[in-house]
Amino acid sequence: MNSRLTTAMGYVAAAILLGGCASGPPQLPYPAFVQVDELNDIFMASLPGVRAKQLSGDPQTRRTSNRVDLPKDWKGTSGGVPGRSMEIFVVTGELRIADIALTTGGYAFLPAGSLGFNMAADEGARILYFVNDTDPESIIRSPIIIDSGLLEWQATAKVGVSSKELRYDPGNGAKTWLVRVSPGATQSWESSSAVREGYLVTGNQQYSECLNGEIETWQYAPGGYFNRPANTISGGPDSLALTESIWLMRETQKGDVVVWPACIAQATDEQP
Repeated sequence: MNSRLTTAMGYVAAAILLGGCASGPPQLPYPAFVQVDELNDIFMASLPGVRAKQLSGDPQTRRTSNRVDLPKDWKGTSGGVPGRSMEIFVVTGELRIADIALTTGGYAFLPAGSLGFNMAADEGARILYFVNDTDPESIIRSPIIIDSGLLEWQATAKVGVSSKELRYDPGNGAKTWLVRVSPGATQSWESSSAVREGYLVTGNQQYSECLNGEIETWQYAPGGYFNRPANTISGGPDSLALTESIWLMRETQKGDVVVWPACIAQATDEQP
């Protein structure tokens, strides 16, 4: 057995042992270590007749992040939230937007002011559904509808980590992208100046959050979710992929990334 495989198996065994000894995920002041299956179902006026889990949101601005299960033979429209941009990612199944069929990995960005598109899921689908705040600095005015499977994975500066860009708005710096983490790949301690949210599409990954200089670690299974405040430190050597993991990531404004030497208290006041 080669040394890399032995090491990866050691990571998995240690992580399973860690998970088995804990009674539940750490409780943080922001959504992290969330398993979406455990959330209550909600009603969504913009998508009638569906089962939905709200991941995060702001009732005053109507910004919202949701995972939605569309039943077989569902039909609707994208015009349910006028004046807001909308993003959709197909987790499983097939969703038709106008005359374009999006299968697993399909992504659509519908900017504010877009005409309402007819949508249908003949055999049902599970989607991520995001409604964004109004942002006058956004300059994308045309819909983006793509199959992420047709995009090539791009190497990053992190060993064992690659990415696919789904959307980047040069006006406000907002972006949505996929991240693939190879088994055993670890992370540096880092923060972003923007709020960052992530949904684990496939795989299993252990991850650490740095809260006031204290490290909290837990494991994400498929359907795991976090919504991390700006300038919050996360990552570190205990953050490793137990199996190949693919995340959908979003930032709704430009995020500048800072790498930290360790989990340090009051990240917003200190610099590495």
